Amino acid sequence: MNKASAVLLLIVGVFSLSVPMFAHHGTNISYDRSKPVTMQGTVTEFRFANPHPQLFVDVKDGSGNVTNWGCEIAANPYQLILSGWTKQRSTNELKPGTVVTITVAPSRAGTNAALLLKVVNDKGQELLATGPDSQQ
Repeated sequence: MNKASAVLLLIVGVFSLSVPMFAHHGTNISYDRSKPVTMQGTVTEFRFANPHPQLFVDVKDGSGNVTNWGCEIAANPYQLILSGWTKQRSTNELKPGTVVTITVAPSRAGTNAALLLKVVNDKGQELLATGPDSQQ
């Protein structure tokens, strides 16, 4: 293999490996951060999974109707671990039946999907905050 072929192979290899990095999406296209909504509800599930963990919460409206909200966390599991939020902590503090107050950026599509901004337990302790400025 000559030098030109080796350089070309290296360039193609680097380009091929970098393409998936450009495929990642931002959250502003899907969720409206300018209109945060705060709701109280009961945790039904927490998924500590890639690419983004999710919290599911049953929220009762004024008429007594219950809607299950699926809330995506902007950070990935590794980023949560680095900030001190582990899978075990999720299991302990966000287990099904836990009453929480969530602040979310609602879906621009008008569905019951949202970007999770903050979770507060029934004692007023902030459990998880990804913040309105998180751009992940």
